Amino acid sequence: MTVPTQALTAAALKDEERTRCEVWTRVMGYHRPVTSFNKGKKSEHRERRHFVESRCCMG
Repeated sequence: MTVPTQALTAAALKDEERTRCEVWTRVMGYHRPVTSFNKGKKSEHRERRHFVESRCCMG
């Protein structure tokens, strides 16, 4: 499926229309916003590898 160029330009937002996306992550059994982390924990969060589970094929 391709999206027409007109639809992409119509959906574009100006910088003043955007809102900041708050990222939360699970730390030590509970969820916290990344913005509340100290400098060291933010650095550690940026270096994380994200796990993607692939579909199991039995056969």
